[in-house]
Amino acid sequence: MTEFIKYLPAEKRRSVTVDTVIALAAEQNPRDITTAVIAKRMGMTQGSIFRHFPSKDAIFEAVMEWVADRLMSRIEKAAQAQASPLAALESMFMAHVDFVAEYPGIPRILFGELQHAQETAPKRMAQTLIQQYRKKLHALIEQGKSGGEIDGHIHAETAATLFIGIIQGLVMQSMLGGDVSRIRRDAPRVFAIFKRGIRSLS
Repeated sequence: MTEFIKYLPAEKRRSVTVDTVIALAAEQNPRDITTAVIAKRMGMTQGSIFRHFPSKDAIFEAVMEWVADRLMSRIEKAAQAQASPLAALESMFMAHVDFVAEYPGIPRILFGELQHAQETAPKRMAQTLIQQYRKKLHALIEQGKSGGEIDGHIHAETAATLFIGIIQGLVMQSMLGGDVSRIRRDAPRVFAIFKRGIRSLS
């Protein structure tokens, strides 16, 4: 890989570094991913890594930026393709599940960053991502309530929190079971229960 990377533009080498961290996180605890581990996987020296990132935190900040951009882009696209708020919520749910199944290292990174006791740039970015996600869900749920598709008594903020919590629960169970594909199998049945709980019966 060294020869291939050596001739890449600087921005592309940064991108390959991010891809490498995401791949490594699917195999091991993100806290154990050092610059030495990253450099070894890429077939480079640590010095080469530091020419593009001043620190390990800077690498994980770039990873979180990648995650936020890709995940929000996917769920936005999924929602826009649907004609109703409830259908948009389901499409977002499945798009998120597919994203996790495709990149199993990402939830490990997110959970790891949020567990840091101290404030770090990657942790703040993870928090911002969740806030943006919750805001999107809140708007869709309120829209569904206004249109009579979602029960008007549903507390939108609570429903949004539950939506995200369900996905986190599915992710955790798939990680504990060592079977990432399980999340795709369970997601439709789990969302059906959530849907029954929020939709309007009138």
